Amino acid sequence: MAKGIGLLLLLAFAITGHALRPISTLTLEDQARLRAVFEQAQPFTDLAHAHYSILGLTLLSAPAPKDACTFLKAKVDVSNVQSLYHATSAAKALGNCQLNAAKAKQTLNTALNESADVPTLFYAVSALDSLKFPINSADVAKFLKAALKKDDSLLSQIYGLYIASKLSAETDVTEYLNSVEDIAAQADEIDDLYLQFEAGILPSAMFIDGSVKISEKTNKKPALTEEQVVMAGNYILSRKTTQNVRNAYLVVLATKALSNNKFFVPVGFSLASSITVSPAQPKIIVQVTDLMTGSIGQLSISTKSAVRKSDRSKLFTEKKLAGTADKTKFDLNFLESKPAPGFYDVTLVGKLAKPDSKFIGLADGSITVKVVTEVIVEEVELLVIDRDQSIATKTVNVQHPRKVASPIDADYHQNVMLKFVLKDKATNKPMPVHQAFIRMANLKTKQEVIFTSDRTDTLQYSFKLDVAESGRDHFNALSGNNALSGKYSMELIIGDASIQNPFLWHVADVNLKFYEDPSKKAPEVASSPYEPKPVIDHMFRVPEKRPSKTVSSLFTGLIAVPLLVLLALWAKLGVNLSNFPMSLSAVGFHVGLGAIFGLFYCYWAYLNMFQTIRYLTIISIVTFICGNRLLGSIAARKLARSSRYKGLR
Repeated sequence: MAKGIGLLLLLAFAITGHALRPISTLTLEDQARLRAVFEQAQPFTDLAHAHYSILGLTLLSAPAPKDACTFLKAKVDVSNVQSLYHATSAAKALGNCQLNAAKAKQTLNTALNESADVPTLFYAVSALDSLKFPINSADVAKFLKAALKKDDSLLSQIYGLYIASKLSAETDVTEYLNSVEDIAAQADEIDDLYLQFEAGILPSAMFIDGSVKISEKTNKKPALTEEQVVMAGNYILSRKTTQNVRNAYLVVLATKALSNNKFFVPVGFSLASSITVSPAQPKIIVQVTDLMTGSIGQLSISTKSAVRKSDRSKLFTEKKLAGTADKTKFDLNFLESKPAPGFYDVTLVGKLAKPDSKFIGLADGSITVKVVTEVIVEEVELLVIDRDQSIATKTVNVQHPRKVASPIDADYHQNVMLKFVLKDKATNKPMPVHQAFIRMANLKTKQEVIFTSDRTDTLQYSFKLDVAESGRDHFNALSGNNALSGKYSMELIIGDASIQNPFLWHVADVNLKFYEDPSKKAPEVASSPYEPKPVIDHMFRVPEKRPSKTVSSLFTGLIAVPLLVLLALWAKLGVNLSNFPMSLSAVGFHVGLGAIFGLFYCYWAYLNMFQTIRYLTIISIVTFICGNRLLGSIAARKLARSSRYKGLR
């Protein structure tokens, strides 16, 4: 039971520690790229883009375009509240841009009424605040409550935070401060890393900025946990690669709000140097900043531990990092502890000269460091071993990077073996690598087979090529027949993420003689795999022999016999055409029917399907109309006869 509780506490601590770490910061490179996004919005095409571009540049302390004020004055619609919001917000950021305040004031005050929705109230109050006009806080507070009763959507609640933050000091806005917790509860947590609203970055960024503004208004910390703050910041920073002007502005707005407030400031630990540590670059440089890459004050940084990822072995525990001229950066000679090559998780802790509880994650930083080294290959032996007696008939010692001077001969009664040891150049100790392959390639056909090497507990690598088995299992697949005997190059391929000098070494050429099965033909050797292949002549099926014309004519005549019999019987019995209605519809119907049969013959003789359908459409329309009228007249005639018959009775 105690172990179970301990495990749960450990898991909870691990999750909490993970959530308290910002995944990144808005680096100077990120800020330069976002600045370029804002600048590329010029020349402006509408007020909204101008608004987001100008405010984004202002937040990044970059100059706004000189003709921005002229554009705002030309495009603002003083009768439209949203247009005034964009124009006045941008003009306020410019600082020296005066709009037509008299007409704007009338429009904005008119928009503040009991029937106004929350977005309209937000636009109007924000514009009045930008123009530094007085706001009737009592009326606005009343209008806001009424509007939220009609529409309490997520974005309306966030707009409510902004509106409440601009009301007078005498106005009680505690309920809006308290609503921060309820709004945050509507957000989704993703992978214990991100906190976001379903609608995306707009409500997420505005919620962060709005929460800071309402907190500063009331001088009270909002009801947000540290995990929520960090995860919300993580989501915002995950969108920092956006190319959209509005979204770029929202990223900077929210990141700036999380960096400049007195309630909660996430702290980011990042590497200002390369992730790679080598003898040429033994030091790591750690940067500790807020999310805008700004300084958080005088502090000291030390490590908690450095653990190798592959085997979780601990390299060292507490080590203090040295300060640099830049008070946000600290360095540490990582190679002093003589780490083995690989990846290391380094846990860091910061301590401020003047402690401040608003900083989140200062005691729980983490970075990843990769230690690399040069690898050397030694004790290389190339052996030819008798397959039956397991006796080496030939042994050649090879020195990297040289190639064996003369080709090695081996047939299907022998095995070829390559042995080698890989060592860390810095320590001269054997080391494992992720990739140790041997490539055997036919020098004529360029066809190749890749083999893996085996590693012993003493970190010695070996590769054995059983010529008989490989000829049957691998090399015969290259030709589909007997394995192709001949000269093959043997190349050693070494690669690993922790070595600086991966290489491909042509060790030797090997003359391989494979067993040839007499029942299989010898493989064909092409001079080049890119040589044109023989032309394939396709032969279609020969048509079956058709019967003679006499037989065909006889059967055609037999098919016509029933028609001739019908005509003969009609002639003998006499044809009664008295009931045939001599009308245009009757003649048209029968002529159309005959034309359809004639068209079928033409289709069989020389027309194609598309021509037949075109003619059939025309004939069938005429035939349908005439047939409809013919049937109608026949039915009317029968009805008339029936009426006369009943009258006679």
